[in-house]
Amino acid sequence: MPVIAVAIGVVVAIIVLIVLFKMVWRVAEPNEALIISGLGAKSKPIDGVDSLGFKIVTGKGTSVLPGFQTARRLRLDSRAANLEVNCVTQQGIPVKVRGVVIYKVGDDFVSIANAARRFLEQQNSMDGAIHELFTGHLRSIIGNLTVEDLILNRERLTSETRGSAADEMSKLGLVVDSLQIQEIDDETGYITNLGRPHAARVAAAARIAEAERNQEATEREQETERQNAAVIRDTEMKKAEYQGQVQQAAQQARQEVILKETRNAELEAERTEKRLESEIRKPADARAYEQVKLAEAEREERISYAQAAATEVQLKAQRESEAIRLIGEAEADATRRRGLA
Repeated sequence: MPVIAVAIGVVVAIIVLIVLFKMVWRVAEPNEALIISGLGAKSKPIDGVDSLGFKIVTGKGTSVLPGFQTARRLRLDSRAANLEVNCVTQQGIPVKVRGVVIYKVGDDFVSIANAARRFLEQQNSMDGAIHELFTGHLRSIIGNLTVEDLILNRERLTSETRGSAADEMSKLGLVVDSLQIQEIDDETGYITNLGRPHAARVAAAARIAEAERNQEATEREQETERQNAAVIRDTEMKKAEYQGQVQQAAQQARQEVILKETRNAELEAERTEKRLESEIRKPADARAYEQVKLAEAEREERISYAQAAATEVQLKAQRESEAIRLIGEAEADATRRRGLA
């Protein structure tokens, strides 16, 4: 039980500390400054200026003692104030000028301090103050300019206006991001009449340019037609040339076909001749040759036979003659022997 009581006490103490921290701690957002006034809320001297009677905090957090100190927020983001000024130019011509001023509280502590002294509790009144400030300066500057200056050189108007209002803006702690003159009107029609000669010159130049363009277009059309005719002529010539080439190629192809057919016929005749040579003539010649050879062989055989028979007869005659000779010799020898005996 004592442990639980201690734990509960610690949790309660932490919760109390968190609540107190939230009550005491304040954080300045990136687009704002904390203005802290009250007991001990004093800043150090800034840029030679004595210590302020309040404290300025930007981009971080700080502690604020409840009941003794107060923290209020001053916006540092950009604001826009519309301008609409009725004034008279150096020529005595009334004009109405419309524009817009983009401004903000300066980022340095001096500007924040000046803005806090004038606008902290009424920040929504900044637009009205800016409108009145720039309206007065615009009237003063436009009074020294002509309508032509306003139309042709608005940059001069804006730069002179910003320069003229710079000191007062610094005292208010404000800086101008942008000043734009959007529109300049006049009820007398001076600006309209001022533009008529130029408009007439522009219209005349436009008519002349249109006539020149028409003439140029006509010339280009004629040139295009000539070019088209030349292209058509060249196309027809090329087509005729191509057709001639096609006909020549067809004729050459036909000649080649005829030559190929003639060559094929010659080859076919040669093949037929060779076939006849191999299938008919050569076998006939072979058969004739065979018959000649057979006849020659038969004749040679008969000759050989006759020669053999003659030789046989001759040999037989020789044998018979030899036998007779031997018999005669034997008889002679026997006779001789008998005679001897």
